[in-house]
Amino acid sequence: MTDFSQAIPVDKICYNEEGLVPAIVQDYLDGTVLMMAWMSPTSLQKTLETGETWFWSRSRQELWHKGETSGHLQKVKAVRYDCDSDALLITVEQVGEIACHTGQRSCFHQVDSTKANPPADTLSGLYEVICNRRDYPQSDSYTCKLLAGGDNKILKKIGEEAAEVVMACKDDDKSGIASEAADLLYHTLVAISYHDVDVKDVYQKLQERKR
Repeated sequence: MTDFSQAIPVDKICYNEEGLVPAIVQDYLDGTVLMMAWMSPTSLQKTLETGETWFWSRSRQELWHKGETSGHLQKVKAVRYDCDSDALLITVEQVGEIACHTGQRSCFHQVDSTKANPPADTLSGLYEVICNRRDYPQSDSYTCKLLAGGDNKILKKIGEEAAEVVMACKDDDKSGIASEAADLLYHTLVAISYHDVDVKDVYQKLQERKR
């Protein structure tokens, strides 16, 4: 367990008149905002000491350990506070991929009274669209045509795009490098979607390479 006990000066945080500070909880892999809750000095201290999130329930007027009954614990990866020291940002590994009491991954799943996945990073958003095309094909979609062609078509495109990235780099063409790298990433996402690999598994592998 990572020791966060010295990560934040608990007594230096600016709490409101109720003695609380808002805490935004974010997925450490793809940046999805999972929830917002309130922390007291005690719940913040317990979060830092245990490496799991603790909050203060304003309705019950008591501490609560996130996931204690549901099993959907939040393992803390980092804790930050803003420039005014009156808000917290906590990045976590969300156990079970469920943060909301409704069973949704994020509490921020409602848009104009309809349910949709909350925004994450650009690659995750693109991957979600690709998976949607895979599961609900559209006749005029280039992505669907790639998926319909299977490995032969998808892997051929990856090979072509990789070669174009190399050539753009050789030419030191910065705009071309960005464009060709985007094409390579897109076609790679199509490949992993075709093989039903979760993009978050890729992120996890990248995390392991941060040495």
